[in-house]
Amino acid sequence: MLENAAFPILIFHRESLALLYVNQRAAARLYGSVAAKPSSRVSDFCTDTGTMKSMLDQMGSLGHLTEFEVCLKTLAGEQFWALVCGNNIEFDEQPAVFLSFNDINERKRVEEERQRLQDQLIQAHKMESVGRLAGGVAHDFNNMLTAIQGNAELALQAAPPTNPLRGNLQEIQKCVLRSAELTRQLLAFARKQTATPKVIDLNTTLEGMLKMLRRLIGENIELAWLPGSNLRAVKIDPSQVDQIIANLCVNARDAIVGTGKVILETKNVSFDDAYCAQHAGMVPGSYVMVALSDNGSGMSKRVLTHLFEPFFTTKEIGKGTGLGLATVYGIVKQNGGLIEVESEPGRGSTFRIYLPSVEDAVELRPTETPAQPASRGHETILMVEDEPTILKVSKRLLEKLGYRVLAAQLPGEAIRLAGEYDGEIHLLMTDIIMPEMNGRELASRLLTLNPRLKCLFMSGYTADIIAHHGALDPDIHFIQKPFSTPDLAEKVRLVLDADLVAS
Repeated sequence: MLENAAFPILIFHRESLALLYVNQRAAARLYGSVAAKPSSRVSDFCTDTGTMKSMLDQMGSLGHLTEFEVCLKTLAGEQFWALVCGNNIEFDEQPAVFLSFNDINERKRVEEERQRLQDQLIQAHKMESVGRLAGGVAHDFNNMLTAIQGNAELALQAAPPTNPLRGNLQEIQKCVLRSAELTRQLLAFARKQTATPKVIDLNTTLEGMLKMLRRLIGENIELAWLPGSNLRAVKIDPSQVDQIIANLCVNARDAIVGTGKVILETKNVSFDDAYCAQHAGMVPGSYVMVALSDNGSGMSKRVLTHLFEPFFTTKEIGKGTGLGLATVYGIVKQNGGLIEVESEPGRGSTFRIYLPSVEDAVELRPTETPAQPASRGHETILMVEDEPTILKVSKRLLEKLGYRVLAAQLPGEAIRLAGEYDGEIHLLMTDIIMPEMNGRELASRLLTLNPRLKCLFMSGYTADIIAHHGALDPDIHFIQKPFSTPDLAEKVRLVLDADLVAS
């Protein structure tokens, strides 16, 4: 019966754990072409000898059948999982342990795969929840920064050049700029950042960054550039590519002590259904990979678990905000991509980003133009903002630029003002999220009264009401809070002088 059993049966001496018997044919099927030898020990079959020894001790104390799972190895050294049933017996008048093995390798593989997908889903839900919280905080914070920025600028305009308070006001403005950068990073993580995607060649874009990146990482770190050949185009805001690569380079630099090396490379890749089934959020198709590797200190599994969470950092206090990789994560997800990380302590890190490729023609990146003095005008602007402080300060800023401003705190009041005003209203400048109706709905209502009306939307973040997945339509004009007087003046003038009419 033992010789013809379908599953391996091994009998060990209870104390020495020497192999007393094995059914050769069944054991050979499980362990390989070479069957177990009588001189073998338990340790020759079991990689988890601690678990096996514990179970054998348990059988010795209980004296009855015991069942447990254990990781075994073949004589060739390959590992597999087995369900082991054991009992204490007498064999050739010796105290022995009877063990039967059922191969559960496939079951364990399915369980591990299910657990991995479950962990991915839980992580995705966690990041989505944190993103919603971060986006809401950033939106409210940007509203407050807009009021602070505007009042500081008005005070500076009123203060004589010799007034000692000018220095304090300028420091307030600097703090606003630094705070606005933090909220932009939060919005990028929350995927609510304003984006203007363009079809670009990643190789060309990255080559234009190399000089800046070498300055960023320092002379002690070598930067190797490995561009892929015949790289497909991708559609993404070029400034977001700058953010991604700069943040990854900063982290690579900080992970390297002394001299080191950073490798930046690109190549075309394609994902099939099988790959996407193992990576939540991915869709089969063609992608462009950009990878950044370093030979720095690497990261532990615990760090990798929290890597993309906002405000999580392993750096010393004051050395980092914990928003760099959160920004990268948000930008990649906003653009329908995937980010993978490989890292071990002492063995460096590799970040791989996959962006969907497109067939459209590449758009040239415009060259930067020098800053111009704040533009002025004389047109009439209907401004709608439910936050009284922002409404008041923005109205004063626009009036100082020469515009006539009709101010309304609610959409209903704006509609009434537009109906009662005898002259022409040239521009509607409205917040997006408001009571009664949103900014897009208000614009539609007012366009029925004045089809020539132009529209400028403003918000602490770009809501889906005027953007699709964070990307603005080409006929939508938008200004991000907080904004300075030059930014406001330039944007208002741009919209008023444009031939496009918002719809």
